[in-house]
Amino acid sequence: MTDFFDAMEARDAAEREAALLTALPLQVAHAKLASPAFAEILKDVNPAEVTHRAALAKLPVIRKHELLELQLSSRSRGGSVFGGFSTAGFGSSMLRVFASPGPIYEPEGTARDYWRMARAIYAAGFRAGDLIHNSFSYHFVPAGSMMETGAHALGCTVFPGGTGQTEQQVQAMAELKPAGYIGTPSFLKIILEKAAELGVALPSVTKAMFGGEAFPPSLRDWFLAQGVAGYQCYATADVGSIAFETAAREGLVVDEGVLLEIVRPGTGDPVADGEVGEVVVTSLNLTYPLIRFGTGDLSAVLPGCCPTGRTNTRIKGWMGRADQTTKIRGMFVHPGQVDTIVKRFPEVTRARLVVTGEMANDAMTLKVETACSGPDGLAGKLVDAIRDVTKLRGQVEVVLPGSLPNDGKVIEDARSYQ
Repeated sequence: MTDFFDAMEARDAAEREAALLTALPLQVAHAKLASPAFAEILKDVNPAEVTHRAALAKLPVIRKHELLELQLSSRSRGGSVFGGFSTAGFGSSMLRVFASPGPIYEPEGTARDYWRMARAIYAAGFRAGDLIHNSFSYHFVPAGSMMETGAHALGCTVFPGGTGQTEQQVQAMAELKPAGYIGTPSFLKIILEKAAELGVALPSVTKAMFGGEAFPPSLRDWFLAQGVAGYQCYATADVGSIAFETAAREGLVVDEGVLLEIVRPGTGDPVADGEVGEVVVTSLNLTYPLIRFGTGDLSAVLPGCCPTGRTNTRIKGWMGRADQTTKIRGMFVHPGQVDTIVKRFPEVTRARLVVTGEMANDAMTLKVETACSGPDGLAGKLVDAIRDVTKLRGQVEVVLPGSLPNDGKVIEDARSYQ
């Protein structure tokens, strides 16, 4: 096929869902058997029963800060540096180890295209035989290796440019004439501006795949004016590729190797398609089988299929961070606490805690959507629940369904810090 990386991208959606849900209980069983961390986390779970999304949604979400805490706890006891999440040990089954801030340590296994980046690189226009100038970092974090292994799986040659040394980057591009660039958009902009300053033409660089930073339309158009068609990918150091942009430029298509959910921040509850929430991913990676990993990123599912013919789910892309924990009058209030309050009242469909006032003079108002017309005593009961759960006083405002913004915010900090 010339339009797709492989036939999986054009599968019937029902066929894909059936394949994912067939693989899901096997992956849960593998994680429970081979990963000491998941053996404990899933000790009361029967993998054979996790055969549909509703069952998956009952499993706990493991968020990045929890992964860090479990790794730190394990290391403090002289245990696994990976907190018991990796199913492989050092040696021939693990090629590299990387570190993200924390530090969180991530293993790189031996599977071909371990991070599953080839599909995204293909969608950005790269083909077998291309030379790729890879300017992602090759030390500590896995970004450089992610892209290199994906490029090799696609049949491309890689120049490991890494970061810094702008003039040498320009020289290498001018002499090697790569087909394109992979890295952050800001660094390619710096390289192109330096090339213009030096009077060096770089006509071979006509395509790029970007990650690690926002890629707004204004920057996309700037690159197009320089003759470079840039596309973005969405990946994390924990699960690898999650989604990627296509020539349609209508959201990001979810990778074939993950099962994606969008959940209400601070909870594990899936939201309706179109509603903004936290991206939660279940990876089918056997070396690092993360089940319901909370990325901490906000996004939303887009309706329909990609105009390119790819049939997998599309998401809007990165829409902010999901961790909205806020300190109010010296106390931390978490999105999960807002969810605890709301779940006490079935008539409430959505809620948003708005913090106002000035520093040291905070006020908080819980805005709740309900279809009921002024239910008896609801506001007063909610005020009591706020005090019970957060140990703080707050006001309540009842609004009509659809009144609250669809931006994924459960806690809005609207205070003035001037």
